[in-house]
Amino acid sequence: MDALFLARWQFAVTTVYHFFFVPITLGLSIFVAILETTYVRTGKEVYLRMTKFWGKLFLINFAIGVATGIVQEFQFGMNWSEYSRFMGDIFGAPLAIEALLAFFMESTFLGLWVFGWDKLSKKAHAATIWLVAIGSNLSAIWILAANSFMQEPVGYVLRNGRAEMVDFFALVGNPHLWVQFPHVFTGAMASAGFLVVGISGYHLLKKSKDQEAYQKSMKYGFIYGFIGVLLVGLVGHTQMQHMVEAQPMKVAAAEALWNTEKPAGLSLFTIGDEANREDVFSIRVPALLSILSYNTTDAEVKGINEIQAEYEQKYGPGDYVPSVIMSYWNFRIMVGAGTLMILIMLFGLLKVAKDKYDFKPWFLQLLIWAIFLPLIAHSTGWIFAEMGRQPWAVFGLFKTSAGVSNMVPGGAVLFSFLGYIVIYLVLIVIEVGLFKKYAVAGVEALSEKE
Repeated sequence: MDALFLARWQFAVTTVYHFFFVPITLGLSIFVAILETTYVRTGKEVYLRMTKFWGKLFLINFAIGVATGIVQEFQFGMNWSEYSRFMGDIFGAPLAIEALLAFFMESTFLGLWVFGWDKLSKKAHAATIWLVAIGSNLSAIWILAANSFMQEPVGYVLRNGRAEMVDFFALVGNPHLWVQFPHVFTGAMASAGFLVVGISGYHLLKKSKDQEAYQKSMKYGFIYGFIGVLLVGLVGHTQMQHMVEAQPMKVAAAEALWNTEKPAGLSLFTIGDEANREDVFSIRVPALLSILSYNTTDAEVKGINEIQAEYEQKYGPGDYVPSVIMSYWNFRIMVGAGTLMILIMLFGLLKVAKDKYDFKPWFLQLLIWAIFLPLIAHSTGWIFAEMGRQPWAVFGLFKTSAGVSNMVPGGAVLFSFLGYIVIYLVLIVIEVGLFKKYAVAGVEALSEKE
C-alpha cells in the first residue's frame, strides 16, 4: 500500500468534507447578523423569529464544522511530517493567529450570543453576532494566508532545507490571498443565500404557519445570495487573470491548452489525449481565452508543452503537468454550477423584488435541491485549485511527494483513513438529522418552544 497515495486521498476526503460547512458558517453568520440588526432597528418581532431560526441552523453547522476542522491539523503531524518540517516556520504562524485570535474571538462572542438573549441589551446582543461574523471571516483570512503561500510563496528564505519566514507582512499581503479570500467570501454569501431560499421555499410549498417569516427570509435570501453569486463570478475572473501570471500551468490544464496560442480560444468541450498531449475532439471559441486572460483579443496564452519545457529548465527534469482531465472537468463543473446559481437567483430576485411569492411548485422544489449547488461549486473549485498546483505542495519549492511522513507505513494510513470515514459518516448522519429536524420544524416550532 502506497502511503503517499493514501495520505493524499485521506487529506482530500477530510478537507472537502470539512469545507462543506465552512462557507455556510461564513455566509450565514453575516446573514443572521443582518436579521438581528434589522430587528433592533425596526422592533418587528418577525425579524426576531427569523434571527433565532436561522441562528439555530448556524449553530448546528458551526459545531460540526469545528469538529471536522480539527482533523486537518492532526494530519500535518501524522501523514505529512516532512511537509511540516519544511513549512512549519511559515505555516504555523497564520494558523496560530487563527486559533489564538480569530477563533477565540468567534467562539467567545458566540457563547455570549447564545446565552445573552435575556442578559444583554438588544444592541449589545446584536453586536455579539457581528463580532462572531467578523471572527469567522478573520479565521478564513489567516487559513487562506497559509494556503496562499503554498500557491504563491512570498516573504521567505530557504535555510537549512526549510522555508523560513523573513517578512510577515509579505505573507499577509500575498497577492494570491487577496484574490482568493474575496472568492471564498462571496461564495460563502451564495451558499448561505441558497440555504435560506431553499428552506424558505420548502415552507412556502408546505404552506407552513409563519408565512410572513418565510417570505421575508426568502426575500432577504435572494438579495443576499444574488449579490454573492454575482460577485463570486467577478472576483473569480480577477483570480483567474492573476493565475495566468502566477500559475500558468494550472490555467493551461483547466483549458486543455496543449500548445501556446495567440490568440487563444476558450474550450467549450474537449476530449483530449493526455498521454500524447493533443486534442481528440475540441470545440473552442476563438480568442475568448485571450480576452478573459488579458482583456485583449490578441494576447498569447502559454500551453502545457511550452510551460513544461520552461519548468524543466527552471526546476530540473520531471513531470510538471497536473491531471488535465481533473483540472479541466472540475473547473467546468464549478463554472457550470455557478452559472445555474446566477440564473436561479436572478429569476427569484426579480419576483420577490415586487413582493410576489406565488412561485410555481416546481420552482420551490428546485430551490430545495439547489441548496447543493454551492457545495458542488466549492468542492470542485477547491479540487481544481489544489490538484491544478500538482506536483507541488508549495509551488516551485517543495513537491507533494517529498512531504509525506517517511516513518508511517501505508497500513497505518489506511487504518486512520478508514477510521475517519466511519467517524465522518456518523457526523454527516448527525448533521443531516439535526438540520432536517430544525429546518422542517420551522420558525413557529422554535418560537413556541422559547
